[in-house]
Order: sequence, then structure tokens, then C-alpha cells
Amino acid sequence: MICVVALMISDKILSGQEPDVCRKMLEDTLTKYQMTLLSYEVLPDQREIIAQRLHAHCQEGVAPVVFTLGGTGVRPTDWVPEATRDVIEKEIPGIAEAMRAESLRKVRTAMLSRGIAGIKDKTVIINLPGSPKGMKENCEVVLPLLEHIVQKVGFSQ
Repeated sequence: MICVVALMISDKILSGQEPDVCRKMLEDTLTKYQMTLLSYEVLPDQREIIAQRLHAHCQEGVAPVVFTLGGTGVRPTDWVPEATRDVIEKEIPGIAEAMRAESLRKVRTAMLSRGIAGIKDKTVIINLPGSPKGMKENCEVVLPLLEHIVQKVGFSQ
């Protein structure tokens, strides 16, 4: 069973201005693919903090996959792709391309997504949208291949 760590990037959720509806949907989607959500954190929209938490999760080596949720758009506060690039050693552009291509079939604004995917040590980091629908749709693209990806990266617990 693959364990996943998730980082929700949202000042509004962190401050309580908006409810976090992604967590339950992510847990349900992972369960469908026989995966489990090991931990879930809500972080502010701050590049340095996001990069620090990504780096820490990769160093801990507890989970082979870290998902970020949100912060991938074009708003001035969206820094997740940059924070991810600050941490990863190798980018996996095909993952982000596949997610965007599938999303574009449903909504034109998917072309504004700047999410990326990559590897740090033996941990895979994948940026997902912060909207519940976008997050679920993108998960449906990547989850069927996640076991293969983790195996190729060489993560071992």
C-alpha cells in the first residue's frame, strides 16, 4: 500500500475563512486506489515555508509521495511550482502535461495551471490543483501509475 503525504497550500483555509473540502475527497480517492493518506498539513501561501516542508518530508523518507494541493495558478500568491523546483532534483514533465491535457478536455482555464512533478531523493512530489474537482480529476490521471512511478524511483520503507 502506498502512503501519501499531502500539503494543502491556502491562507484562507489556514485562517479558517474557508472550509477545507479537499482532505476528505483526497482520502476517498486514495482509498479507491488502495492508497492511504499518512499525513495532511495546511500551509500558508509562502514559497519558503512550502519548500521547507517539502524538503523535510523528503528527508524523513516516511512516504514515497508528497502531493501539494493549491497554489499552482497565476495569482500573485501562487508559489507552489517555484517552491517545488527549489526542492526537486529531477522534474517529471510528463505527469504535469498529462494532468493538464486531461483537465483541458473539461475546462479551458486548466491551461493556467503551472503545477509540476519531480523527484527529491526517492520521494515523488506532485502539484495538484486546490479546487476539489480539479484535485480529484488530476488524481484520477496520476494514481493509476503511482505504484509504477514509486517503484522506478526506488523508494523503500
